[in-house]
Amino acid sequence: MLTDILSHPFLISLVMLTIAFILKVLVDKLTKNRAEKKEKDIRYIAHNIKHFINFVMVLSLLFVWSTEIQNFALSIAAFAVAIVLATREFIQCVIGFFYLVTTRPFRVGDWIQVGEYYGEVAETDWIKTTMHEIDMHTYQFSRKTIYIPNNKLITSPIKNLNFVKRFATHHFTIVRKESFNPYPIYDTLTAKAKLYCKEFEEVASRYNSIIERKLDAKISGPEPEIHFGTTDLGEFRASFTLFCPTDKALEIEHKLTECFMALWYAQALKSSTDAGEV
Repeated sequence: MLTDILSHPFLISLVMLTIAFILKVLVDKLTKNRAEKKEKDIRYIAHNIKHFINFVMVLSLLFVWSTEIQNFALSIAAFAVAIVLATREFIQCVIGFFYLVTTRPFRVGDWIQVGEYYGEVAETDWIKTTMHEIDMHTYQFSRKTIYIPNNKLITSPIKNLNFVKRFATHHFTIVRKESFNPYPIYDTLTAKAKLYCKEFEEVASRYNSIIERKLDAKISGPEPEIHFGTTDLGEFRASFTLFCPTDKALEIEHKLTECFMALWYAQALKSSTDAGEV
């Protein structure tokens, strides 16, 4: 029982502190007596001895408490690891926020694509980026709000679609099953496409040039493009590419579709009439 008590670090530390205190008191007395006999100031010797005693005492205390210190350090490390694991997503979001601030891939009000999501940036904070979702087929807001954690913006590609906000390269196709020569309607259809795009032709040309300079690449436009071809099933396909204001894209698509259908059925009727005469 006595052995267990004496082996306790607290009691050992108390004994060591007591011994150190007694030694320093003795050093003070011996130094004072020696100084009086020799009539010489030797307090610096007492200070050096006491510093040495303090140094030895600190080393001894560290040795006595080494096991407890080690266990405490392991507990602190385990606690720190647990905290990091518990807040990992939060920390990653904060890092993502600093990534957005330093790289500035977009600003509030820009149209962007993150993964499969399209939207207009409404707000950014430490944790998330808020977007108003956009349907890129109609260029209209879907009335849905998307909240993207900032850590996703580090691992996912970000496409800045801000140029699409005003002018868009609009694609659409029309597929028909009838088989006859459609090329007699090509020139008329192209003329109609140019007519529908004529009102913004100058602005589109200027905007197209600005985008090409910023991207340092050639893009389609501003002239409308129409291509005839076939699908994998051998059906006729007309592909349209328009560089037009985003808010007019669906209107022009509707007009061209209406024009195409009228020309198509007129040509189909003519082809069947010619075939009947033959």
